[in-house]
Amino acid sequence: MATQIKYCSLWFALILVLTIQIQPADAKKVEITNPGALTNSDFKDFSEEIGLAISYLPTAPAEPLGILGWDIGIELTVIDVDQGLWGKASSEKPPGTILFPKLRIQKGLPFGIDVGAMYTKVPSSNIEVVGGELKWAIVSGNVAVPAIAIRGSYTQLIGVDNYDLETYGADISISKGFTFITPYAGYGQVWIKSEATNVGNRKESTNTAKPFVGVKISLALINFVFEADFGELPMYTARFNVGF
Repeated sequence: MATQIKYCSLWFALILVLTIQIQPADAKKVEITNPGALTNSDFKDFSEEIGLAISYLPTAPAEPLGILGWDIGIELTVIDVDQGLWGKASSEKPPGTILFPKLRIQKGLPFGIDVGAMYTKVPSSNIEVVGGELKWAIVSGNVAVPAIAIRGSYTQLIGVDNYDLETYGADISISKGFTFITPYAGYGQVWIKSEATNVGNRKESTNTAKPFVGVKISLALINFVFEADFGELPMYTARFNVGF
């Protein structure tokens, strides 16, 4: 069993690393160059879509890590975007599916509180994202009672000239562990603020709902998380991390 877990973990990590690092020779770039040239309607739609794409994803159950707990890992989010819309804001037509590889760390604190941070750099792109979260398990959960948590989060787009974008998120989630499997579900709201700084008065503020479901599989110190976020922009994420 230990050998199977070891090889499964190594293969999963290898797949993620290769996906992040290796790009085909003909891979399309995702260079956002001039969102300020979009029409008012397109600017709003684009800001909402990319705002959701960079928003903070839970990728964890509601239960807290505990005062000594750490989670450190990598994850990959797959998103199908509106090619026509993104193409208008880019130097060339982007691919229909964009991969968001991420580095993620979470730390448990007293009173059922967890803090976390993440970094994203989309391959062949000028899209970079930094973000953080603060989660409080208002019900820590036990053998008989599910855990319930609320979370606040923030992300910021960096690396794109003349375009400022940031998101604020809040969600509530519930989870219940069964042996080594912990399914979870939740409902969130994302507030998106954007501005094209090279074009006067091109600002947009919007908000949208983002429900999600996921499952965490714990194998000793190794954890796998699979999550689907359902909103205006569906997103699917796989995470591999070490927790202790």
